[in-house]
Amino acid sequence: MKWKVDGQTIAGGNGYGGELNQLFFPHGIYVDHEEQCIYIADTENHRIIKWKLDGRSDHGEIVAGGNGQGNRIDQLNYPTDVILDEKKKSLIICDFGNRRVVRWSLQNPNDKEILIENISCWGLMMNENGDLFVSDWENHSVKRWRKDEIGKGGEGIIVAGGNGRGNKLNQLNNPTHIFVDREETIYVSDKENRRVMKWYKGASEGIIVAGGQGQGNNLNQLSYPQGLVVNEVGDIYVADSDNHRIMCWPLGSKEGRVVVGGNGRGKGSNQLSLPIGLSFDAENNLCVADCHNHRIQRFGIN
Repeated sequence: MKWKVDGQTIAGGNGYGGELNQLFFPHGIYVDHEEQCIYIADTENHRIIKWKLDGRSDHGEIVAGGNGQGNRIDQLNYPTDVILDEKKKSLIICDFGNRRVVRWSLQNPNDKEILIENISCWGLMMNENGDLFVSDWENHSVKRWRKDEIGKGGEGIIVAGGNGRGNKLNQLNNPTHIFVDREETIYVSDKENRRVMKWYKGASEGIIVAGGQGQGNNLNQLSYPQGLVVNEVGDIYVADSDNHRIMCWPLGSKEGRVVVGGNGRGKGSNQLSLPIGLSFDAENNLCVADCHNHRIQRFGIN
């Protein structure tokens, strides 16, 4: 598949700020195909904001946080990622600055809870079974909580990394975004190692599947990878944030191709500035959290 060179701004794009038509360094995004909306971790506004995907909405709606920066149960502190628990109709949020993972009900505004404490969480994903996977940025690992363990105070099981900070195949260095497939294979944006790692279920070490060739902007390199999506056939889409581009690494490939961006850092419709979050909508249009442009860009299929 190929995408149009020029993106359309579907959220933010009105400079940085805290108004409902603005974003301030957005990080993780989650597309709800059913409701045709996008949830955005509006990091420096310490809130989660929901925006309709119709391309005509001139403002979003605050659905979590937005009560100032803090550690009360009704506050967030630098949220970095958000997902929707469709079964429970609630949001699960990486509340990075508070070192916790929290749940906010979308149906009952008073229903909020801390699911995991004392974790330097950056990215998260829930599989079809309802198991929760979280990247632990500070401890250089990815952890898993089975559905019936979530919110029970358990430590979780390390399923990738956890062998100290480093660049060996059994190590990670500040992991950010993660993707988990149906077989529980875990893909990790291993940010400081400039690579994407793939860990099969139960494996003691991972495989480099993108980057890992040092810092640079060649097609076989990544620079601080973040947002991550893997399709049904195993092609990896990754936000190559410091190269201001989105890359696709086909399964088994030694190098990637530029999907969108890659036209220098800037705020043009064909440019990005530190892209972080990455997702596809129901039509396979590519949605990107264009962090330093304080906007969400959607690139249509060409």
